[in-house]
Amino acid sequence: MAKSEYQEIIAEYKEQVRILKEQVNELTDACKAKDSALKRALQKLEYTTDDLDKLQEKKDEPDEKL
Repeated sequence: MAKSEYQEIIAEYKEQVRILKEQVNELTDACKAKDSALKRALQKLEYTTDDLDKLQEKKDEPDEKL
């Protein structure tokens, strides 16, 4: 193989590495966005559960105003 052929192969590998790094960055960003969305959803669920628990406690209390 001539030196120019090796340089072409090296250039192709460098381009593939660059593309793969971009894909990794995109996947990492997507994963971070998904994690943030899941955290928000979990927090909303926790608040809703707390509200439901409070309402259930009020419902279970005897009516003292009667």
